[in-house]
Amino acid sequence: MNRIVFFSLVVLTTFLMGSTFAIGKWGMAYASPLLLIAIRFTLAGLIMAVLVKWMRKPHPVKRADWGWMAAVGFFQTTCAMGFIFLALRTVTAGETAILTFVNPLLVIVFGTVFLKVRYRLQQWIGVLFGFVGVFITMGAHLEFRVGTMFGLLSAVTWAIATLLMKTKGHQYDTWVMSAYQMLFGGLFLFLASFLLEEPFFIVQTNSILLIIWLTLAASIVQFTVWFYLLQKGNPERTSAFLFLAPFFSILSGWLILDEKLHWTIWIGGAAIFLGIFLVNWKLENRGWWKFRGIAKSLKN
Repeated sequence: MNRIVFFSLVVLTTFLMGSTFAIGKWGMAYASPLLLIAIRFTLAGLIMAVLVKWMRKPHPVKRADWGWMAAVGFFQTTCAMGFIFLALRTVTAGETAILTFVNPLLVIVFGTVFLKVRYRLQQWIGVLFGFVGVFITMGAHLEFRVGTMFGLLSAVTWAIATLLMKTKGHQYDTWVMSAYQMLFGGLFLFLASFLLEEPFFIVQTNSILLIIWLTLAASIVQFTVWFYLLQKGNPERTSAFLFLAPFFSILSGWLILDEKLHWTIWIGGAAIFLGIFLVNWKLENRGWWKFRGIAKSLKN
């Protein structure tokens, strides 16, 4: 994939991911958290399911394949998104984003332990720089609350979903997989809503517009682009770019929720970009650090 196109899609999907934290927190004035995202993902999944049927995209034929998509939906949509919105009840959008987007680090840890994947020291250093960056961005302080635990659980389940994508995601059409993982995840969320909370939804113009935005932009566009990037690129390197999302989350929290914007965001942002830079550099056998895009352009 062209690097400019890749980076543009990364910015788009991480912006949508990051801004969803602030918009979701604002939306909880109109609906209970699990019901809000259950409506969001079920509608998004239904719309995309109709679309992929109309487009005659290849669908799974085996029950095991449908079960795999349901598993991705459970970890990626039901658990990760559910934990995020539960965390937003007690912590800020920025703090929730920090905890959630620790998941690229967990991808490498889980990949090493469970899939026996070997990563270069350079990649570990890059991911650690990214983690330090998101920590600094929030002023190097996180108060432990119930929301903190939910935020960490969202990171764990998102990392599991990423590794599931690594094992079999390339076998399925991106649009089909996005459609049904959201649909399965949304249906699971409806069940969780009625079991774990007192669901409510206030019908107003703002709440309807909120659902439309969450369904179309923050779900269909966001997840389709995200899964496309995971399929076309290296999952670990692609996941490293998720460190951009907390940056966008803090900015949107400042704009939408009037959350405080400290100077530490600029230092944290620099560390985030350094982490991304290190993850995407390759150490050549000759001992020189070369960035592929720069090296290729110089050769030309």
